[in-house]
Amino acid sequence: MKKTILFLAILFSSSFILAQAKTTEALQARFDKSLSLYFYKNTLRMLNQSDNKDFDEMIRNIEKLKFLMVDKGDKNFDMKDYKKLMKDYQSESYESVLTSRMQGKNFDVYVRDVKGSTLGTVVLVNDSTSLFVLDMIGTIDLNKVGTLFSTIDESTDIGEKIKSFMGNKNKEYKNKIDN
Repeated sequence: MKKTILFLAILFSSSFILAQAKTTEALQARFDKSLSLYFYKNTLRMLNQSDNKDFDEMIRNIEKLKFLMVDKGDKNFDMKDYKKLMKDYQSESYESVLTSRMQGKNFDVYVRDVKGSTLGTVVLVNDSTSLFVLDMIGTIDLNKVGTLFSTIDESTDIGEKIKSFMGNKNKEYKNKIDN
């Protein structure tokens, strides 16, 4: 009986360690109409339509990825909100490891490291109209962050969902203006 209780306690506590960031969950709750997609290792591999060995190597250490897309105009998300978001990740023991710009987008990468082992990685991709969050259980080579984002963004199926999501947002906005 004691072994069963110990096993359940370890299993229960490990689920907290491997959970994705609470800050990401709070952001999704605030923007309840945001686009949210989940990828597990197998579904990430399905993005690799060309059987690119480099892509397989890039996602090798990612167990789960949550992709969240927020329309910043939806609830007036501004730079003050973005800075608060970054502080919220840091309060969850995520450390800022990379800040970069690529094709008009700002990339901020945060890593949660415990005793030399990376448990989680959060990539914030921010532009003038949208905020993209890639919240990973696991890690990625920091030199490949832009490639992962581009692959997800350019994937036919996911790209259609993103365009559809943005198209619906634009239609809702136009209807508000017209009425």
